[in-house]
Amino acid sequence: MSDAPILRRSFVKNSTVLAAAAAAFPAGVQSQNKDIEKVRVALIGCGGRGTGAAAQALSADDKAEMWAMADIDQKQIDISRETLEKNAPDPKQVKVSRERQFTGLEGYRQVMAMDDVDVVILTTPPGFRPFHFEAAVTAGKHVFMEKPVAVDSAGVRKVLEAAKVAKAKDLKVGVGFNRRHSPLHHEVIGRLHDGAIGELPLIQIFNCRSDVNKRRDRQPGETELEFQVRNWYYFAWLSGDFMVEQSVHEFDVVRWIKQEQFPVSCQGQGGRLVRTGPTNGQIYDHFSVDYQFADGSIVTTQHRHIPKCWNWFGEKIMGTKGTAELSFKANGAVRPIEGKASRHRETQNSYQLEHDALFSAIRNGTEFNEADRGAYSSLFAIMGRMAAYSGQEVTWDEALESREELAINPTSWDDEPPITPNSNLEYAPFLPGMA
Repeated sequence: MSDAPILRRSFVKNSTVLAAAAAAFPAGVQSQNKDIEKVRVALIGCGGRGTGAAAQALSADDKAEMWAMADIDQKQIDISRETLEKNAPDPKQVKVSRERQFTGLEGYRQVMAMDDVDVVILTTPPGFRPFHFEAAVTAGKHVFMEKPVAVDSAGVRKVLEAAKVAKAKDLKVGVGFNRRHSPLHHEVIGRLHDGAIGELPLIQIFNCRSDVNKRRDRQPGETELEFQVRNWYYFAWLSGDFMVEQSVHEFDVVRWIKQEQFPVSCQGQGGRLVRTGPTNGQIYDHFSVDYQFADGSIVTTQHRHIPKCWNWFGEKIMGTKGTAELSFKANGAVRPIEGKASRHRETQNSYQLEHDALFSAIRNGTEFNEADRGAYSSLFAIMGRMAAYSGQEVTWDEALESREELAINPTSWDDEPPITPNSNLEYAPFLPGMA
């Protein structure tokens, strides 16, 4: 299947349609003048990745100010603010007064209502990302949002629709696929596109590591929803499962290598061997999913988070005239059958470079919107999870148009989450072939 049918459905080219879409969203604040003295930034989701992204935003623009913060936990806001004061290029860039600190599930709405916030950084659990992105675009904010941008098909469509409006408003949108800004990846993938190892009939994705996130025990008086949000990684409605939350980086790299092609279909399997018991939620600890492309090429994937096993995280590319690889450890290699092999290492911090690119676009008024690409790379991973959970083959069109909705956008800790435990506080995993 070629890109064309999907692109025609999913991208709005006609300016009249764009204008009509924008009219449905209030204009909000759009500080896009490159001569503006300050760019005020708000962080929504003050964990480790959010704090790191905020520090990089402040490093990207010496006139940027951290102006507001939102998180479910005041303690996390305090830790993040103190960390930023220690690590920002200039501690005076951190100006988060107490009245601009918001807690709770709806703290993000208070940030969006602030006319003096220009840029929002969205680093809450991925299940909330489409709702927060839509709210940011409605409010007229520039956005940096972490990957994945959604955990289900409904979320992908919401992001695609909001992306159209962001383009109409000339809002800048960055997505946390940092490897798109990596000099190492540009060098190696550029060589692949130049035919260094010929045609590429097979690409292998590996995400084989030990566990990567801590569990948190239930606390006295905690509601079921609060327990799940605080253990978000282990619930599919919040993380998308680890194949989506973690491996999505690799799927984005593969789309880049394949020059943004979409797969035709996929099928695969997965399950739980060690992620059992109350604190492990419902997600799997291993997947194996294969993807078919219209040109006859195949992408095979292995995902395993089980201790004391073989570990490797990256891509291996099999060409008709050689091989190549890209590793999560910031190195790569190109090995043509004829000619000299080359090894490559990362030379710059791609996490910083992605923020440099976003803030440069904000300052200079240049086009910058990575939301579509982020949505499609997220869907690439989501369709694989759908195939493993269901035990069925899933086509790209089926994935894009699926009525599956895992995520919700709760407003109160008393709201009921999409999944609840049994009397032993254990959660039913997805069982292929048994739905």
